[in-house]
Amino acid sequence: MAKVLYTANAHVTGGRGGHGRTADGELDVNLRVPKEMGGEGGGTNPEELFAVGWAACFESAIAGVGRRQHVDVGEVVIDSAISLLPVGDGGFRLEATLDVSIPALSDRDVAVELIRGAHEVCPYSNATRGNIDVTLLLDGDAL
Repeated sequence: MAKVLYTANAHVTGGRGGHGRTADGELDVNLRVPKEMGGEGGGTNPEELFAVGWAACFESAIAGVGRRQHVDVGEVVIDSAISLLPVGDGGFRLEATLDVSIPALSDRDVAVELIRGAHEVCPYSNATRGNIDVTLLLDGDAL
């Protein structure tokens, strides 16, 4: 068995119209249905939290892959989009887009290799692999 490196704990009440707080109190958010879905807005939602979490994790994965390949990636910027779509039977599915920019790298092939490598090691990528459609972009262009 692998040793657990870290466990995040959170407490949520009220679902999409409630409140969420991490056990350490560092994240304390009102959850609201977005206006685009007929809600009142005024808070965050699971898709936004997922988008932020995956982008942050993916950036760390790029940096880690870069270190292993002795490539200084510098500052990496990721614009992430998590889309919620109905599946027709009352259920929903997600789609994701990660648009990566690595300004310190002028070699597109190296940047693409790092992004693909990060997609193999990022825990979010591994958790969603085969479950949702994921589009990876470099500066807005498909890999």
